[in-house]
Amino acid sequence: MTANEILTVAEMRAADAAAVAGGTASLALMERAGAAAAEAIIARFPMQPARVLCGPGNNGGDGYVVARRLAEAGWPVSVEALGTPKTPDAQAMREAWTGDVAPLAQTAGEARLVVDALFGAGLDRPLAPQLGRLAHALERSRPSVVALDTPTGLAGDTGQPLGPACFRADLTVTFHAKKPAHVLQPGRSLCGEVVVADIGLGRTKSHLFENGPDLWLAKFPWPAIATHKHARGRLGVVSGEAWSTGAARLAARAGLRVGAGLVTLLSPPESLTVNAAHLEAIMLEPFETDLELEAAGSRLEAAVIGPAAGVSEATLANVLALARTGAALVIDADGLTVFREEPEELFSVLDRDDVLTPHQGEFERVFPGFLKNAPERISATRAAAASAQAVVLLKGPDTVIAAPDGRAAVNTNGSPWLATAGSGDVLTGLIGGLMAQGMESFLAACAGAWIHSACANAFGPGLISEDLPDLVPMVLKRLREGA
Repeated sequence: MTANEILTVAEMRAADAAAVAGGTASLALMERAGAAAAEAIIARFPMQPARVLCGPGNNGGDGYVVARRLAEAGWPVSVEALGTPKTPDAQAMREAWTGDVAPLAQTAGEARLVVDALFGAGLDRPLAPQLGRLAHALERSRPSVVALDTPTGLAGDTGQPLGPACFRADLTVTFHAKKPAHVLQPGRSLCGEVVVADIGLGRTKSHLFENGPDLWLAKFPWPAIATHKHARGRLGVVSGEAWSTGAARLAARAGLRVGAGLVTLLSPPESLTVNAAHLEAIMLEPFETDLELEAAGSRLEAAVIGPAAGVSEATLANVLALARTGAALVIDADGLTVFREEPEELFSVLDRDDVLTPHQGEFERVFPGFLKNAPERISATRAAAASAQAVVLLKGPDTVIAAPDGRAAVNTNGSPWLATAGSGDVLTGLIGGLMAQGMESFLAACAGAWIHSACANAFGPGLISEDLPDLVPMVLKRLREGA
């Protein structure tokens, strides 16, 4: 297993089958899974009566192991079953459980800890009325719920409830690797804390990852002792008109804070005075035409365009001008919206080093129908990256980053405090600053998204976008110490 790897339900089944074909008994895998779940429960909850709900398949088989292991540790355990086991391994684990097994009740019961081992991630239909009533009863009474694999009723590949009723867990124990349901909303919230248990399946390979430092820290552009400012990369950020300059300054400051050696705010003449009044370490350069912007962009390693740039013909011409320079581009906001009538015109000038950073509305404008026609955000973002032949970062509480080669990552450290005006402009600057330093664009987008959220989480309530760039050094210091 690669660090942070995410597997689909089909990939997980294939990994199980490969382990069994390689000589590992499937019953041994089930024993390891149940034992790991019991250990996670014992580590997180005080000893108390536990109610284990077992389904008819292998998820139920895991549940019988959990019941046995908790009982062996001295816990009072009751088991309820949704029918008799239907797989040989589940039957064997049912026989190994020496306690009573009652029919599944539809009420919340008295136990304050419930283990949901009814159905795992592979369920593909809405819950039957009996299970729906039980899910609603548990929601009302709020015992601590521990789900094995995924909460019952949650689709493993989409993170969406399969019907009107779905179990909600405080802790989910899954095996070998996370699945999309563990990282995509609303599944991520329905799963609670997610623990990934190693059950000895060996190496698997996926192109989908949970975003985190393990994915990109080895490629982070730390300066060497002899590094000078010109070697750390030149970033340009295009300013909006006089009354719309703050977004570009936020992006520029973020690019400087994340390590770009020289950052220049490329400013229309009418914005020079207001920008000059606010800038210190960031340089200022005027341009009047797209040709002048192209000349300035030719001296840059990376450029950011779009934040408060204006939805105008001038912005469209400026994007095309920067695309002719060879600088790696981060295109956001108005820089995307100006191509809503002809997105192919944008795609025709992009290359694989460029990054598009839309929120959902902007994504729909440039990639109409992609979200509607995809099963989930990962597939939609991958399709968009393939269509644009550029990296696409779809912002949201479960931000997805995809590259044209099929790699994708889901950001899971997102913060509600980022729901404030201007925070997306800071993100574009972080990504641009990393790209200016030579970081590969997909990894730069992943790192920028993670750092952005880490800054917000470190600050907490009261955060405004102006705070974010100045939180970057603290996050970078922690990353440097970890590296």
